[in-house]
Amino acid sequence: MNPDSIEQTTISVGLTASEVKSRLERFGSNELPIHRPRLLLVFLKKFWGPSAWMLEFILIISLFLRKYDDFLVVSVLLVVNASISFFLERRATNIIENLKTRLQIQVRVLRDAQWSVISASGLVPGDIIRIRSGDFVSADLMVVEGELEVDQSALTGESIDVHCKPQDRLISGSIVRRGEALAMVERTGSSTQYGKTATLIQNASPKLHIEQVVIKVVTWLFVVVVMMMALVISLALFRGTPLLETLPILLILMMSAIPISLPVMFTVCLSVGARDLAKHGVLVTHLSAVEDAASMEQLCIDKTGTVTLNQLHVVEVYPFGHFNEGDVILTGALASQQANQDPIDLAFIGAEKNLHLGVSDYEVISYHPFDAVSRSTTALVRIQGQDSHVMKGAVNNVMDACNLDEDEKARINLKVNQFGKMGYRVLAVARGPAHGTLIFMGLVALFDPPRPEAQQFIEEIKKLGVSLKMLTGDALVVARELSSRVGLGDILPLIEFKKLAQTAGNADPGTVMNCGGFAEVYPEDKYLVVKYLQSMGYITGMTGDGVNDAPALRQAEVGIAVSGSTDIARSAASIVLTEPGLSNIVYLITQGRAVYQRLLTWVMNKISRTILKAPYVAITYLLTGKFVISAFAMLILVLVTDSTKIALATDRVRSSQAPESWKINGYVFIAIILGLVMLLESLLLLWFGWNTLHLNSNDEGLNTFSFLCLLYFGAFSILSVRERLHFWSTWPGSILLVSFGFEVIAGTVLATFGLRGMGPLPAWQILGVFLYAMLACLFVNDWIKYWMMKRLRLGQTGSLS
Repeated sequence: MNPDSIEQTTISVGLTASEVKSRLERFGSNELPIHRPRLLLVFLKKFWGPSAWMLEFILIISLFLRKYDDFLVVSVLLVVNASISFFLERRATNIIENLKTRLQIQVRVLRDAQWSVISASGLVPGDIIRIRSGDFVSADLMVVEGELEVDQSALTGESIDVHCKPQDRLISGSIVRRGEALAMVERTGSSTQYGKTATLIQNASPKLHIEQVVIKVVTWLFVVVVMMMALVISLALFRGTPLLETLPILLILMMSAIPISLPVMFTVCLSVGARDLAKHGVLVTHLSAVEDAASMEQLCIDKTGTVTLNQLHVVEVYPFGHFNEGDVILTGALASQQANQDPIDLAFIGAEKNLHLGVSDYEVISYHPFDAVSRSTTALVRIQGQDSHVMKGAVNNVMDACNLDEDEKARINLKVNQFGKMGYRVLAVARGPAHGTLIFMGLVALFDPPRPEAQQFIEEIKKLGVSLKMLTGDALVVARELSSRVGLGDILPLIEFKKLAQTAGNADPGTVMNCGGFAEVYPEDKYLVVKYLQSMGYITGMTGDGVNDAPALRQAEVGIAVSGSTDIARSAASIVLTEPGLSNIVYLITQGRAVYQRLLTWVMNKISRTILKAPYVAITYLLTGKFVISAFAMLILVLVTDSTKIALATDRVRSSQAPESWKINGYVFIAIILGLVMLLESLLLLWFGWNTLHLNSNDEGLNTFSFLCLLYFGAFSILSVRERLHFWSTWPGSILLVSFGFEVIAGTVLATFGLRGMGPLPAWQILGVFLYAMLACLFVNDWIKYWMMKRLRLGQTGSLS
């Protein structure tokens, strides 16, 4: 930026609206061009992976056998699958990009002599901004007033914080660790020193728990298919059948187990979940948090702005010594900064304005903001040529700075306890000469009322089987009063937790797990609490809003930055709330459990279908010596049924009333049993057709008959497996119903008119297979599933999500 532009900015006024407009036109917005990968390369990568390799191997075998129709259909299937996955992934990426625009960094800027909060993208060179602890530096700045400790490790590699004073430069991408200051914007966007600003939202896609489970299941299914292949080859060699003649059935068996819809299903399921959450003010920055929310068992919540409104008001003043209420309020207001928009500072400033105490008559020479060590704010002020030191902060810290005897301390603590029992937050105020001992002036009681929905939220969370723990720095009496109002339970002092944790290396689970939270918690203690809960084997969530909450937010599986959080808190969290309060966390949990149930349905459906198809093909070949279904027909079957499997990602499901577990052995066992039952039922139907309908002499009719049998059994089994109770307990989602109708109608049309190698069947035979599969899946098999679910105590509780 040209230095002349800086000189035009008045520190007390900032830029005018017209200046901002002209500089936006000249320098552009404070953003960087987004460099996206080449779409062609992204698309080509869809042809690399286990599912693609299987299809490509089938292509090679089809060419070797000169089955060009099979080659064509597999090629279409490969391209269609890659295209669907590509477009859905792009859609998911666009959703994340849209979320990023809603999570833009906010800055406090002075324009036309008025402080306001705007998006950092609107900054222009010459703007005057206020930065403080926890802020993310989103442009190159020059410090004008104040001092800061800045972390530049992400940019320079140096782990030691840098001290910045007036005239020092701040580079974009830095993090303010301590202090606050006025700064002037020098360069923005691509003109900054490093040419970029750090992105807060990382589109991270760590390995999902359910994905690992599914990969193990699919691997196991491939083992089953390989066993079927080995059995067929062994029998062929025993019979003296040429090995070349067995290749077609090996082709069919491989097609029966390809998890074609797996990557698309995951992409759709998670992107749909993220989209629905965004509509409810819950922005997902790490997709793994959606499924972690399904199994979250412990949720640590911050008090201020989370359980409470974070709208402090002065409700009572207790003057000490010869001071009056006005003296106490005035001193507290002098130790406050309006530019910070801090709730405590605003409470004192608002009280001073109501009383018209003349704070503007004082000149603030220097100001030292609140930090976690001193737990106070101080300022050096001047009036009529005399300098005074003013202080407000935690009662014990202020008392330590004053010369008080034990009787005076006891009297003050007695009043603090009285205020605490009423749920008030108490701060102390003191002042004195610039280079002398401070004089204790009195106490100020502040009240931050609970959110109207806090008690209902806590009840709903507990009903979902999640244990809540409030972590607050307030005194024990204050925390317990608030807890009694919202129904959290008993609150323990954190020192008691630490003592128990040091005993034999672990805290007593009965004491820690049954309490409603901890009081007198320092910011660094939140991280320790989260670590402890995780060490006990719990999936843990954490809410927070400040820079000191960032380690705990990063450590927790479900880190939740609440509305109004600092930039660092939002960057550390995997979930960001855009609306005040915690009510949307309930929706996060139920939506996470819904995603879990949809993925679980896919797993069960994949297992049962593979158990049906692969042994069906192998057993019938061993018994009859014929291919009862062609590779071409199996390909058509896979192509037709994939849309329904993908549609499971949008289905209406039941979310359980307890945290989910990724140990799904019981569900896998049920899926295997259902697959075996469907196999037996389909073999009985084929036996009937072989002997009664004379399919033994009609190879094309046999092919069509087997195609319809596998089609209808697979379609109706979805309607049964999707519901953990009886299939009629809930109505399927509209997209799933449409996909089911498409699968059945398309398959029936193909069977009616016939394709290559598939002879048309009479309508009554098609209807017979349809009714047989429907009755078997929706009644016999559904009752078997329901009985096993009940015996294993699976999926018996829940409500519609």
